[in-house]
Amino acid sequence: MLELDNVSKSYHLDGVRKTILTNLTFAFPADRNVAIMGHNGAGKSTLMRLLAGTETPDSGRIYRHARVSWPLGFSGGFNGSMTGLENVRFVARIYGQDTEAIIEYVREFSELGPSLNLPIRTYSSGMKARLAFGMSLAIDFQVYLIDEVTAVGDTKFRRKSKAAFQEKLERSRVIMISHSKNTIKDYCDCGIFLSPSQLLFFDDIDDLVKYYQAVVGAE
Repeated sequence: MLELDNVSKSYHLDGVRKTILTNLTFAFPADRNVAIMGHNGAGKSTLMRLLAGTETPDSGRIYRHARVSWPLGFSGGFNGSMTGLENVRFVARIYGQDTEAIIEYVREFSELGPSLNLPIRTYSSGMKARLAFGMSLAIDFQVYLIDEVTAVGDTKFRRKSKAAFQEKLERSRVIMISHSKNTIKDYCDCGIFLSPSQLLFFDDIDDLVKYYQAVVGAE
């Protein structure tokens, strides 16, 4: 599914290089839903961006043997000068999708109406999240990446979003970051505990949650 081969990642912050991940090697199991847990600052979101391909490692390789999504609901890739529809059309073409079918899905799902014809820079954060969530679900990925589950919109929209995502998971896998043990248990059946220098795999999700609670001190 996804493989890390001796992957390292660092950033320059205020003139100082900060190492986030060091020489990680791991093969994500196929046909499993995998949780990623760890201390704040352990590099979980960095790892997620590396898996998505939105960032590249300093060294090492990442192999993708499946179609992998960007982090679900991620709106940072939108072009603010383009309209919502133009952004949807652009992404659909990149992924080789039926452009009109994707537009129709996003139009119905996002419930943004005429706002789809406005530039993204005029959108509120909630509107961008609706558009991003709709785009994420419009394309059939084999692996969905989730960096915390974000509640978007009113109760009706959140219910619709959850139902749509559950339907996707009937034929797709998920790699998820969350601090919520209940969310992790709802979606994942195994997982990893991440620190900057190592990655511990737990075949049983309950064992991961217990380890996380013991090490981090979370309830």
